[in-house]
Amino acid sequence: MSFSILKQIGDAQKKKAVVDVRSGDTVKVTQKIKEGNKFRLQTFEGVVIRVDRKESHTARIVVRKVTSGVGVEKSYLIHSPLVEKIEVTKRSKVRRNNLSYLRERSGKSARLSAKDFDRAAVNDVTVPEVEVVEAPEEAKTEEPAEKAEEKTEEKTEA
Repeated sequence: MSFSILKQIGDAQKKKAVVDVRSGDTVKVTQKIKEGNKFRLQTFEGVVIRVDRKESHTARIVVRKVTSGVGVEKSYLIHSPLVEKIEVTKRSKVRRNNLSYLRERSGKSARLSAKDFDRAAVNDVTVPEVEVVEAPEEAKTEEPAEKAEEKTEEKTEA
């Protein structure tokens, strides 16, 4: 198989619009979970410690939180159909892509300094729709002819 065919298949599975997630962001990831023959939604909130292959159809984020003194990490494929929504709640100033050093830290040393950002603009993932309105070709050719006739009538009356 050629690489171009694989790329087309991968691009077909990509979601149209995805939130711009970066390392250091605190996110809420809503995921579909199948129990028996029913689906339910589960939310996981934590700090993004790693972002992989951001432009690819295999883009992945690793989210970490500490629950009852135990660190929990989950990895999510951004373009997976099971991931319903990713919402950025807080953005922090970091200088790395992989924040694995947060695993060994706890308390104040694990804090990240917050950074101001436009939460509504970041979480708005609507795809801009481009409306192309084309008039029929007959209407395009008739309009200038009618205007030309009106101008000639005005000149003759004067």
